[in-house]
Amino acid sequence: MDILLRKTLNLEHQIDDYLDLVIRGALLFKEGLKCYCTGDIEHFTAHLRDLGAIESSADALRRAIETRLYSETLIPESRGDVLGLLESIDRVLNRTAETLTQFDVEMPDLIEELKPLFMELTEASMAAVESMVSAGRSYFRDPERVRDYINKTMFYEHEADNRGDQIKRKVFRMNIDLSWKVHMRYFAYHIETISDEAEDVCDRLAIATIKRSL
Repeated sequence: MDILLRKTLNLEHQIDDYLDLVIRGALLFKEGLKCYCTGDIEHFTAHLRDLGAIESSADALRRAIETRLYSETLIPESRGDVLGLLESIDRVLNRTAETLTQFDVEMPDLIEELKPLFMELTEASMAAVESMVSAGRSYFRDPERVRDYINKTMFYEHEADNRGDQIKRKVFRMNIDLSWKVHMRYFAYHIETISDEAEDVCDRLAIATIKRSL
């Protein structure tokens, strides 16, 4: 096998490993929030710790991939797009870890009536991340499927917005302190923004895929 081809395939395997970490991060966030909502703080803390470790591993792997792209002059025609994609995907994982960390820092007292909506919001937001990852994999393996996964990401991002709006409308119609209302809105907003970041990645992917086909 040609040395350059072998190096390129190895690079794609590294990118696959990186995307695996993003998926695991989304799953840990989802399970961590579920534990928080049920009062299982011990397992919430464990998931938070694991998510932090995954974020660190993903950062190290991303830097290694970026270094190889330059030092070994791999995929020069797409290098800029790939670097931009990696950086935007990194923001998704960072936002996921930051949001779960804020639950640990601020310990919001989630209103019992709103907990199912918070879980629905989380499911939709993490589904957007998972579809984004599938779109990213397809960019390298099967570009014709990128559009399908982008559409799925957009769908789940819209679902996350709807659930977030439901939480905000409900909470601001409750007879509770304004500070409590604002706290609920704050956490709903930050879970929503994870799906917004995933949508931004897909905007980049759409352009990069078109450029590859030219």
